[in-house]
Amino acid sequence: MTTPTAARFPRYEPFDPALPIACVTPSEGRTIHRFFDTSPFSPSGRYIALFRLPFEDRMNRPGDPGAIVLVDLESGEERVVAETRGWEPQMGANLSWGRDDRVLTFNDVDTANWTPLLVKLDPFTGKSESIPGGVYQTSPDGRHAAAASMERMRRTQTGYGVVIPDERVPCNIGAPEDDGLFITDLETGERRLVLALSEAVRYIPELEDESLSDWHIYGFHSKWSPDGERLIFTVRRFRTGSAVDMDVMHAGRSRGVRMRFDVLTLKPDGSDVQNAVPARYWEHGGHHINWFPDSRTLSMNLGGLGEGLRFVRVGYDGTDLRPILQEVRGSGHPTVHPDGRHILTDTYAAEPTAFGDGTVPIRWIDMDTGDETVLARIGARTDPQPHGALRVDPHPAWDRTWQRIAFNGVIPGDNTRRVFVADMRDWIG
Repeated sequence: MTTPTAARFPRYEPFDPALPIACVTPSEGRTIHRFFDTSPFSPSGRYIALFRLPFEDRMNRPGDPGAIVLVDLESGEERVVAETRGWEPQMGANLSWGRDDRVLTFNDVDTANWTPLLVKLDPFTGKSESIPGGVYQTSPDGRHAAAASMERMRRTQTGYGVVIPDERVPCNIGAPEDDGLFITDLETGERRLVLALSEAVRYIPELEDESLSDWHIYGFHSKWSPDGERLIFTVRRFRTGSAVDMDVMHAGRSRGVRMRFDVLTLKPDGSDVQNAVPARYWEHGGHHINWFPDSRTLSMNLGGLGEGLRFVRVGYDGTDLRPILQEVRGSGHPTVHPDGRHILTDTYAAEPTAFGDGTVPIRWIDMDTGDETVLARIGARTDPQPHGALRVDPHPAWDRTWQRIAFNGVIPGDNTRRVFVADMRDWIG
C-alpha cells in the first residue's frame, strides 16, 4: 500500500484531524475524485485518478474541456493524461479503473455530432479507444462498464452525466424500449441494453394502473455489487407537464417537481429484477443508496424512521428494511466497512450534522455502540457558488484494501477544491 508522505504532499492540519491526512493535489486545485461508491485508487494502489475542472465559478457548457489527472502517490508526480468534454461538476467524467493500472475509463463527447463516448485509456502510453455510450461505473474485475444514458441524466438532476446542447438531449415520455441500463464489454467494445425502461417499469408497483405517457421516466445510478453478481439501477420519474428545462437541480424539488425514485437490483444479464426500495419509502426524504460489502444488502439514508434521516439497511430484494442505528442521524454519502461495525460518511453543508459555517465532518460511526468520531472537518463550498451543483461534496471513498480513504474538500482560505488521502489503519480493528 502506497501511503502519501509529508515529504511529497502537504499535511492537512486545520481543525486538528484525528488521523494523518495528505493533500494530494497541492498544485492547481479545481480537482475532485469520482464518487463515494467507487475507488479512485488504481488496482495496484499506487495511483489515484482525478478530474480537474477548468473553472469553479460557473456551470460547464457543451464542449468545455476538463482534464484527467493522474497522481503517483509514491513519487508525488501529478500529470494531465487526457482531456475530455464529457463531464459535469459533481462526478467529473466518471473516472473508473479497469482490470489494472493500464486501463482507465471515463466519459467524453464527440462534439462533431454530440455523441457521448466511453474512453478506455492507458494513462502511461496515452493509447486510447473510444466506444459510443458512456460509463457510470466499472465492474469489480474491470471487464465491464455499466451506465444509464449519460446525456439524459440532466433531465432529472443537473451536475451528473455529460453536457450536450439542450436541443440534443432526448426527452423520455413514458418508458422507451431503447433506453435503460447499458453494459459495455471493455475488451470487445460490445454495448448491450440489459434492462430497457419499458421492462423496468414492470417492477414499479405505483405504475401498474398508470398511463406511462403521463410520466417522464429515466435511469440514473448504476452500481455493481462488490462480487460483481448484481447491480443497482435507480429509476426516476416525474409527471408530464412538470418543469423539464435543463436547469432542474436537486432532483427537481427546487422547481416544484415531485420526483419519484425506485431502486431496482438485477443480475448483469438483466434477469432477476427486484425492487429493493419502492418510491413509497422515499416520501420523507432519502438519498445515496450503496452496497454493503456482503453484496446482498443495501445501505442508504432514509426519512420517516425517526427525527430526520436515518442510516438504513435493506435486502437486495426489498426484504427487512430497517434502521441500522435508531438514535444516530443519517447524512451524506455512507459506506459500510467490511469489518461489519463501522459506517463512514460525510455531510451536506445544509444538513443538521454540518457545522453551519460551510465546513462539514467526515464521520466515523460505530454501528454497535452508536459512538461517533469526527475524523476531519473540511470546507464544502467555494465562493462564489452560483449553482447548487457547484457545491463541494467530500464523497469519502475507500481504497481497495479498505485502509485509506480519499475525499474532496476546501482548505480554509484557499477557495478551490482539492483531493485528500487519509490513513485509516489506526481506526480499523
